[in-house]
Amino acid sequence: MNISKEYFLCDKCNNKNFIKLRNFSVQFRNVNFSDELIYDEVIEEIYQCTHCKKTFTKKQVEAGLKVLINEKKKTLSPS
Repeated sequence: MNISKEYFLCDKCNNKNFIKLRNFSVQFRNVNFSDELIYDEVIEEIYQCTHCKKTFTKKQVEAGLKVLINEKKKTLSPS
């Protein structure tokens, strides 16, 4: 069995090493029928290139990996 690894690469410097940063925030909203304040904690995962410090959201990384998976499927599928 052949195993090959494909990596999400930074589009600025082509580095493949990232660190995970987290952005914590709280969203507040009022409810019409209540005087109580309701809040949601929002945790957004952000990845930072270890070389050029460019940041990517989790959605950007997942989209980039999806492109790699689709490209690999095309090369492996019989024509």
